[in-house]
Formats: sequence, C-alpha cells, structure tokens
Amino acid sequence: MNWLVFSLIILLGGLTINVGLARSPWHGASFVRVAIPLVFGITLITLWEGLVRAFDVSPVILPAPTAVAYAFAHSLDILIIDFRQTVLKGALSGFFIGTVVAIGTAIAIDRWSFLTRGLLPIGNFVAALPIVGIAPILVNWFGFDWQSKAAVVVVMVYFPILVNTVQGLRATDVMQRDLMQTYAAGYLQTLIKLRLPAAMPFLFNGLKIATTLALIGAIVAEYFGSPTRGMGFRISTGVGVLAIDLVWAEIAVAAFSGSLFYGTMALIERRVTFWHPSQRK
Repeated sequence: MNWLVFSLIILLGGLTINVGLARSPWHGASFVRVAIPLVFGITLITLWEGLVRAFDVSPVILPAPTAVAYAFAHSLDILIIDFRQTVLKGALSGFFIGTVVAIGTAIAIDRWSFLTRGLLPIGNFVAALPIVGIAPILVNWFGFDWQSKAAVVVVMVYFPILVNTVQGLRATDVMQRDLMQTYAAGYLQTLIKLRLPAAMPFLFNGLKIATTLALIGAIVAEYFGSPTRGMGFRISTGVGVLAIDLVWAEIAVAAFSGSLFYGTMALIERRVTFWHPSQRK
C-alpha cells in the first residue's frame, strides 16, 4: 500500500509541476520546453516503478525500471555491440542509400514527366510490401550480416522520401519558373537554385519519417537472420530465455537512438530551411 500511495503522490506531483510550467509566464522559454517533457518522463518512469512494486508484478511480465537500469549497466558491452550492428551499420547505411536513390528518382520524375506514371506506382507498390514478407527474402539475397538489414531499410525509407521530394520539386509556381527562363537558366540551374531549395521543407518531412522507419526496419529484419549480435537478435533471444530486463534495456537503447536520429534531422532542417515560415519565431 505504501508503494501505491507513493505512485499516487508522484502522479499528482508531476501533473502539478507540468501544469504550473505550462501556465507560467516563461512557458515559451527554452528551458520550460525542455523541462515539461523531462518532468513527464521522470513521472512516468517513477510511476512505473511504484506500480510494479505495489502490485508485485513478476519481472517476466514487466520488470521495474531499476531492474532495467541494472541490466543496462551490467550489459553495456553487449548493448554497444548491438548498437553498432543495428544502428550504425544496418539503419544508417540503409537510410543514406535509400535517401540517395529516392532523391535521384524524384529528380528523374521531375525532369521527365512521363516517368510519373511508371515510377510512382512502382514506389507505391514497394511501400505496400509487408516487411515480414520481404525481410526473409532480402536476408537470403544479401546474407545474414548488416547488408541485408540495410536492404530492408532502403525499401522502407524509399517511398516516403520519394513522394515528399517529388511534391517539393513541384512546389514552385509558374511565375518563378518563368523568371528563371527569362534569365536563360537551364534545367540544372533551375533545379539547384530554385526547385531544390523550395523542396527542402518537403524533403525533410520525408527524412524525419524515414528516421523511425529505418530503425524499425533494421530491428525487424534481424528477426529473420542475423549474426550473434544486433538489437533484433538480442530481443528475440532475450524473450526466449526470459531475460526481459535485457530486452527492455535494448528497447531503451533503440528508443534513445531513434529520438537522437530524429532530433539530429530536425536540427539540420532548422539550419537548412531557416527561411521557411515554419522555422521562424
């Protein structure tokens, strides 16, 4: 009962602090924007700890955050190896390859309009393929190492980046394009100086969506074949031997990596598209 009361106090305290921060005169300040999600996260984790202990939940069903932290601290070498295999090799390499291929395809579609009817339906078809169906096929094609995981990531990130880039390249109006023609600008000059800058907000929307898809694709692909390392491999084997605390530690690393990846892309977007109304204060 003491843990239950503790959980209730933590919940009410966290809500009170966040409401106070949101209604404070400094609600628009940078430290408040950081403090609100931070307080919410600490409240959620502390509430998780209190409820697990209050109801004596089995660690096989749901381990306490302290147990997850203990597993994290004592399995740091394993987590680093899995991070390198899944995130740095599989997810990032597939993300960059998929981005280059998607942007190249989008430029080709923009240059030759007849390709719209051919390539966009194919891209839509690829996006509709279930990952659990294509992952084992790509593992058979490219082997059990990170190359097959990168191939799955390429398939997953290709379509959202392609669609957003095509839409962005067409965002300029007729008057802007006519102005470039009056300056005797060719297609390449118009692309570099007008179309690509105008497409940047759309492109970064696709890139931010692809950051989460890349990590999900790499982890899921490891379920269908992987060397004895990687987040997906560790989660699968951890569930099999009931090492649920290690599984949650891997999930925490994946969540942190995905958040860092997304935040980095959002920061680059802010620097590149500083002129866009969405980035102005």
